[in-house]
Amino acid sequence: MQKNIFERLSFLSLFLVVVLLPFFCLPFTNIPIETSKGLLLVLGLTLSIIFWAIARFFDGKIIFPKSWLLVSGFGIVLVLLLSVLFSGNSQVSWFGTMFDIGSFWFIFSAFVLMLMSSIIFKTPKRAKIVLLGAILSSVLVLIFQSVHVFFPVATSMKILADKTSNILGSWNALGLFAGFSCLMFLLVIEFFPISKVEKILLQIFILLGILVAAAVNSPLVWIILGISSLVIFVYKASTTYEKGGGEMDEPARNAFSIADAGGRKHFPVIPFVVVMISLLFFMSGSSIGSIIPNYLQISNSEVSPSLGSTMSITKGVLFAHPIFGVGPNRFKEAWSMYKPQAINGTQFWDTSFDFGSGLLPTLTATAGILNILAWLTFFILFLIIGVKSVFLSIKKGTNWEMMAFFILSLYLFVSSFFYSTGVVMFLLSLAFTGVFVGLVNSNSDREVSISFLSDHRKSFFSMLFLIFLIIISIALAFKYFERVSSVPYFGKALSAQTEAVAESSISKALSLFTSDLYLRTYSQVYLGKLNSIVGKGSALSDSDKTDLQASFDQAVKSAQLATGYDPSNYVNFQLLGSVYQAVGSLGVKNAYSEAVVAYQSASNLNPLNPGLKLSMATASFLDGKIKEARDYANSALALKPDYVDALVTLSQIAKSEGNNANALSYGEEALSITPTDANLIKYVDSLKTLTPATTKPSTKTTTKKP
Repeated sequence: MQKNIFERLSFLSLFLVVVLLPFFCLPFTNIPIETSKGLLLVLGLTLSIIFWAIARFFDGKIIFPKSWLLVSGFGIVLVLLLSVLFSGNSQVSWFGTMFDIGSFWFIFSAFVLMLMSSIIFKTPKRAKIVLLGAILSSVLVLIFQSVHVFFPVATSMKILADKTSNILGSWNALGLFAGFSCLMFLLVIEFFPISKVEKILLQIFILLGILVAAAVNSPLVWIILGISSLVIFVYKASTTYEKGGGEMDEPARNAFSIADAGGRKHFPVIPFVVVMISLLFFMSGSSIGSIIPNYLQISNSEVSPSLGSTMSITKGVLFAHPIFGVGPNRFKEAWSMYKPQAINGTQFWDTSFDFGSGLLPTLTATAGILNILAWLTFFILFLIIGVKSVFLSIKKGTNWEMMAFFILSLYLFVSSFFYSTGVVMFLLSLAFTGVFVGLVNSNSDREVSISFLSDHRKSFFSMLFLIFLIIISIALAFKYFERVSSVPYFGKALSAQTEAVAESSISKALSLFTSDLYLRTYSQVYLGKLNSIVGKGSALSDSDKTDLQASFDQAVKSAQLATGYDPSNYVNFQLLGSVYQAVGSLGVKNAYSEAVVAYQSASNLNPLNPGLKLSMATASFLDGKIKEARDYANSALALKPDYVDALVTLSQIAKSEGNNANALSYGEEALSITPTDANLIKYVDSLKTLTPATTKPSTKTTTKKP
């Protein structure tokens, strides 16, 4: 009796994780949506493990599926663990800023979710319950997001900023989820025995999913959904009109006995319609695809690196650190170090990307060749086991749940390869894979069973293992909750209207969890306080002078701590340089020199960023080091020939030397790039008044545009 209670509680905890993931959030809080989903994962997974372990005390058995796919999954976890241990910055790789999707602990939790799903959802009955829950969850998401588009203010919950904000993450992720929902509804209609009313409802929801996908209008959605629907259509059409049944077993023929009372064969209309709609939207491009977004006044300007750029980052990491890479959750740092120089010719030259072209390429980009091989092994085994099992289930005409979960997992994995789908779809892909593994290995000969109550030695070590598992789960969950509790304080610091509130909030956040993001924010709060005190003018009281010194010390100290926490993030050194540059204007000795040193460290981590070279030029110029300033500015211009700020800086340097002709030449070149800049026009006009019309500009060093 007690065993059944804890088994059910374990099932319920894990079931709620899978079902609530798509729409779970914490409205009217400062907690980001993806952080709230991580909270759900940790809480539900911890409770499920604890209840499962307690149930084992009563039945004396520990049963695991005998699956190489599970082994390969935890092979990925092992490789990531080694990558973290050998990386230069383990703190970022362990946890990230807040349970980042590429961090070790997140990936570990995701594969534990897969393992627990294979153990708990291994029966067809439980798999059907999970599938039904996923359907209801998808319907709620589609309905809510459809309403949100028309009433964004009323449904914002203070966490959704505009029409394209959604409870899944990005706008394109919503489109992929809509395609996933359509595929799930389609599988149930075509392969599961349901009533006419249920079939009509699912057809309506398919239409709703297509409308949501059309509002997003991502070509990737139409490609994956169209191909998936085409496979279903071809298979159903071929089996429906197959004569004599071929080698199909009797249950399989009965499963596809879909003739009506008059003996007429059923044509798979719904898959065919979905294929045609997907083809229409994909082939028409913007002529038809833009109709719904234009009507709803929706614009989608999401930008990410191309697959080629992502592969070049991977090559750079493998060349420098071939075995274990630079560590998981370090794509931003890898992008800064190895990004293509051609990026400087675009408007995203100063953008740091956290993800590459897709989630899976990002996860394999930074942890070395062993990580790549581990992921390849996992997916090859997934495809081999999946295809073999699906064909076997089709031949026997049974266990359609296994086929459905394999196809849905495959859809999610393909989506994650071509796009950074976010937390929800990645976790669902592994959870559904776990259900698939459980169904494949549900027979006793495909399971590892350990009975320990009859053997005192087995009983001791098994119970010790279960107790240890419970303690570790609680300890890790508590540590996570402690860190998550810092998020509201951090959000309050960002939205604070006064310096006192911002200072108090960020201090509380840091007391709960230390990260370079929090430390940078702490430094910026005190830098703002410093500027506020300086703004009072020369009439500073002794108290103001004391606060000024304290603010300076705190701003510098926290920025230095940020560089110590993550010495591979150029942003930390960039902030330290800006702090020194700010206090340099107050006459602090050697501040500008320290700023140049900090900027140089940032530039070493992001060598192709012209903005950092220009920052060094500005600090050197303010320090009176004209030659160094000119060299740094020319270096910035060499990296980005159309860099207007670098041209203006060179103009100001020339002007400070009394070379007005060169100053005007640089200014006019900058104006030719941005001819509508009012401030630049005014600046060039002022130079013209200083430069005689007959004077020819002297020779200057410029960088020709390629």
